[in-house]
Amino acid sequence: MSARLPFVLRRLARPQHPGSPRRLPSLCRASSGRGSGCGGGEGLLGQQRLRDTQAGSSRGPGSPAPPTRDSIVREVIQNSKEVLSLLQEKTPTFKPVLAIIQAGDDNLMQEVNQNLAEEAGLNITHICLPAESGEDEIIDEILKINEDSRVHGLALQIAETSFSNKILNALKPEKDVDGLTDVNLGKLVRGDAHECFISPVARAVIELLEKSGVSLDGKKILVIGAHGSLEATLQCLFQRKGSMTMSSQWKTPQLQGKLQEADIVVLGSPKPEEIPLSWIQPGTTVFNCSHDFLSGKAACISSGVHGISPIAEDVSLLAAALRIQNMVSSGRRWLREQQHRRWRLHCLKLQPLSPVPSDIEISRAQTPKAVEILAKEIGLLADEIEIYGKSKAKVRLSLLERLKDQADGKYVLVAGITPTPLGEGKSTVTIGLVQALTAHLNVNSFACLRQPSQGPTFGVKGGAAGGGYAQVIPMEEFNLHLTGDIHAITAANNLLAAAIDARILHENTQTDKALYNRLIPSVNGVREFSKIQLARLKRLGINKTDPSALTEEEMRKFARLDIDPSTITWQRVVDTNDRFLRKITIGQANTEKGCSRQAQFDIAVASEIMAVLALTDSLSDMKERLGRMVVASDRNGQPVTADDLGVTGALTVLMKDAIKPNLMQTLEGTPVFVHAGPFANIAHGNSSVLADKIALKLVGEGGFVVTEAGFGADIGMEKFFNIKCRASGLVPSVVVLVATVRALKMHGGGPSVTAGVPLRKEYTEENLQLVADGCCNLEKQIQIAQLFGVPVVVALNVFKTDTRAEIDLVCELAKRAGAFNAVPCYHWSIGGKGSVDLAWAVREAASKESRFQFLYDVQLPIVEKIRTIAQSVYGAKDIELSPEAQSKIDRYTEQGFGNLPICMAKTHLSLSHQPDKKGVPKGFILPISDVRASIGAGFIYPLVGTMSTMPGLPTRPCFYDIDLDTETEQVKGLF
Repeated sequence: MSARLPFVLRRLARPQHPGSPRRLPSLCRASSGRGSGCGGGEGLLGQQRLRDTQAGSSRGPGSPAPPTRDSIVREVIQNSKEVLSLLQEKTPTFKPVLAIIQAGDDNLMQEVNQNLAEEAGLNITHICLPAESGEDEIIDEILKINEDSRVHGLALQIAETSFSNKILNALKPEKDVDGLTDVNLGKLVRGDAHECFISPVARAVIELLEKSGVSLDGKKILVIGAHGSLEATLQCLFQRKGSMTMSSQWKTPQLQGKLQEADIVVLGSPKPEEIPLSWIQPGTTVFNCSHDFLSGKAACISSGVHGISPIAEDVSLLAAALRIQNMVSSGRRWLREQQHRRWRLHCLKLQPLSPVPSDIEISRAQTPKAVEILAKEIGLLADEIEIYGKSKAKVRLSLLERLKDQADGKYVLVAGITPTPLGEGKSTVTIGLVQALTAHLNVNSFACLRQPSQGPTFGVKGGAAGGGYAQVIPMEEFNLHLTGDIHAITAANNLLAAAIDARILHENTQTDKALYNRLIPSVNGVREFSKIQLARLKRLGINKTDPSALTEEEMRKFARLDIDPSTITWQRVVDTNDRFLRKITIGQANTEKGCSRQAQFDIAVASEIMAVLALTDSLSDMKERLGRMVVASDRNGQPVTADDLGVTGALTVLMKDAIKPNLMQTLEGTPVFVHAGPFANIAHGNSSVLADKIALKLVGEGGFVVTEAGFGADIGMEKFFNIKCRASGLVPSVVVLVATVRALKMHGGGPSVTAGVPLRKEYTEENLQLVADGCCNLEKQIQIAQLFGVPVVVALNVFKTDTRAEIDLVCELAKRAGAFNAVPCYHWSIGGKGSVDLAWAVREAASKESRFQFLYDVQLPIVEKIRTIAQSVYGAKDIELSPEAQSKIDRYTEQGFGNLPICMAKTHLSLSHQPDKKGVPKGFILPISDVRASIGAGFIYPLVGTMSTMPGLPTRPCFYDIDLDTETEQVKGLF
């Protein structure tokens, strides 16, 4: 038989190091062995026919003709093949994979499994362990296969004595195609055969009997020497066919009498020598299901015994075919699980208190679900998450490939009117809406939020996890560090900043030759360019790969970037509000040899790397964007990039984990992605494209992804549409526009609102006139959304001081202004239940056809794109460019960056450039003081007036109230 084995299997028979698993190439195609001495599936069935002919010579006169045994196997395989073809019509790339863990060299069954799998169209992989492998080694392999999402079925081909409870309990029931686990057995016994896998061996026995024309009703069945799952399955199946089933062991007293009474005998283990074959009555049908027989290590019991029906030898081949059938069923179930379905989510119950406690008290009173449980509930596989503690996990981007054929859900943006310095609760509305959709309407929904900077958390604004009974938990983990993404950005940003100044220093203090030799050193006598240096050579038009082949001019051109220090736009960052870093001098030590210059620090979330993270759609795309980042110009006016500095690969390494979205949950146990947090004034102020794309696949068709845009609709929403949607290709379904009576009163002429100062009575007492006058700002923001063709639902975030008359007035005026609907929301005080009306309104609006369009064509000149935003969105009469801004526009256009979208850097406290101008200012000229470029992120950002990228601390920052209980390690004072 060994001469027929495929070459790869013969190699497996060679000795290996003890304990070392022997594997076929991962997820290999089942080989028929053609060209390797293997006769394929036809050869196997041909051997079966030969055995049938030999057995037929011992069949007594008048015995019933046996079934066409190879036709039974072919029928099963053909059926499996047809079902798989139907599945692949809908999902062409799908191909189920069967993994077989084998201890020892059972070459015959390897060949059988491979040939049948190939004929059916499956993939198969063998994990071949040494015969002496222990329980732990087998379990280790089982656990690996359990968590491998590419594998849809797992079978064990090990010694019968190795089938311990520990090994069987390690098997994942949904991959247990041999029906060995307690879960599958329990479902079978309970009558849920369509929901479980049934032992292929037991099924083969029943199938062969029925195909042979044997009626099982009333027959006496004796099962001898069987144990565990096989014994239980045989008994259950025979009893359902109306048979009287007995079980016995070989040493049972009165075994001879039982054998002589039986119509059908099933052997579950090898027959002891002392038991004579004569005990079995002539005409009795015998099946040998013992482990040794099925693996080809024992002869057929019927050999040479007159009158015993020799059906037994067919069990092994048919059992293998039925295992393939189970595999196709497993693949079908797996595909069904990947398709859109309503989540079986266990939502957390709220018990709202009145008065409403502090945010951190509410957060701490709720016990979040373990994040791995949440991940499973929403359809994530175990190998698609990386757990951080108990309540946070990163989600791997491989999920997008797995769900690429799944339809997206509806895409909802939460924006706001021009806010007060206190904020109007966009994050709170976002959380309240998804809690209402999922916990109360049983609709799949995901919130996608930005990660907050620690600057505002310890400064004046506080955290950004929502508030009241609509927040992300644990809120202290949300607001502090999370999984370290901002720290990774800080490290990457500052590495690039260090590389810029170090390069200037080394170019200023070395000759061309010395600089070149240090950039391409000799290592073990070999000099060669690194991959990123070869890319620079190509950009320079130098088509050489040997460092010694460059001319002196080419060496100088390669080695010198000639950065003009006055053009450096890349700043160092720190995630702390520190006003004294707004302007600094660097390089003052003697060791820097006079290379000092004025510089500054920005807040970490203002780094272009944060914007790159938020807009990228893959690891490779992020690497390209990081390499394209322009940090300065050379003395000839050409851009100098991170690629030129040779730092792109290192930046990508620092950011490789930060690119994965962070999974958390709301107070009611619904899922939230927290990922990226670009500054909403100098950047686009939205969470990541990747988080949105993954969430849209997870919620599926009919589900909702709700994301938030920073500041008012004139800033965050405009950038969301013109920058983020342009980069992602995603089309929004609805805009939820958040308003508050407080902010509307401010726009209607109310007194100024200052953080940390108590509100004046105009804001705490009813004043319908102020509300009516301030609705002009709400009307303008609705009109801005309508420029993009997206329906608007106004969410009035209700405070306890708001009166019914004020609430009704706002909703009425919003609808008159063109809102699809306007709904008061009470999620802050009672959770998702308080936003159910908003959820219904959003669902209804999302059912309408979207007419989304961009505001401008990116091919327009930079100046025209700026003017379009100023006039159409802000309501400006015109724009005014400073000489510096005009010079930068000319430079960027000349450098080929003129076709990028625009990201306006403007105050969020007014539609104009003047923060104190409330309502809807008109007739103003918008001053553009400077223009900068984020080439890696992919936008040009004009600065409107003076724009600080480093906040300062107030007289009394939030950190006065933040403390740690050293006994319980609980954080206090966050809000």
